[in-house]
Amino acid sequence: MADRHNRDLDRQPAPLPEPLPVPCIDSHAHLEIVTNTEPDDPQIRKVIEEAFSVGIDRIVQVGYSAEQSRWCVRLAEIWNKNIVAAVALHPNEAPVVSDLEADLAVIEELSKHPRVRAIGETGLDFFRTPPELREKQKYSFKRHIEIAKQRNKALVIHDRDAHREVLDLLDEVGAPEKTVFHCFSGDREMAEECIAKGYILSFAGTVTFKNAPQLREAVAIVPINQLLVETDSPFLAPTPHRGSLNTPAQIPTIVRAIATERGEDLATLASALRTNGERIFGSFES
Repeated sequence: MADRHNRDLDRQPAPLPEPLPVPCIDSHAHLEIVTNTEPDDPQIRKVIEEAFSVGIDRIVQVGYSAEQSRWCVRLAEIWNKNIVAAVALHPNEAPVVSDLEADLAVIEELSKHPRVRAIGETGLDFFRTPPELREKQKYSFKRHIEIAKQRNKALVIHDRDAHREVLDLLDEVGAPEKTVFHCFSGDREMAEECIAKGYILSFAGTVTFKNAPQLREAVAIVPINQLLVETDSPFLAPTPHRGSLNTPAQIPTIVRAIATERGEDLATLASALRTNGERIFGSFES
């Protein structure tokens, strides 16, 4: 399942942080890459229960291929009080799959499932996708936007080195009511534009990185009702454990960093983030 990410499976998990004072959410995780197992494997249970132990009782399991999106749905069925699924073809996958239309048909069918609450991660990635494949990537992004709007589901966007193009495409076709910029990587100016358009900005462990002052400037200005937090596990473990295997249990470290930047009470922020997750992705218990 996680062959193309095996470099991450060799890393040691970061130590468990101090629990949050109230429950919170991880709005973007790839648990199948963390464990490289089936959804009902004991290793998956261990990762989820470690998250519970530090106050993370809501997880959005996010898709990047047709096969892996099916895995996401199966996990959400098993953990039907705590985990919901997002399904999609990742922007780096879409231009190179053998049959894009067939894979998009899988995503469209999965989008009907009651435990699927978002379409994503989709978007544009000009870092890894060469110019000759970008039109195919844009086509896939547009199709995912259509599915999100048809199903009235949130849209989860992957945006790498394509800020202006993503924003312009959303303007062109019309963004879904609930549009989330996963692992926000823009600056204060981009954040201001996203805020004005009603988009949700989700911050990952990168907000703690020494070389990312622009993210700390951005997170400080986001209205609390347009803010989410995520791990993007197994990637992007927060400082001081950057380079470790990341898991949803690392959310408390990220939330503490965000609270410091915003000058907010930790419990108030954590509670608001969990509330935002329920508003955007729906009840995790139904």
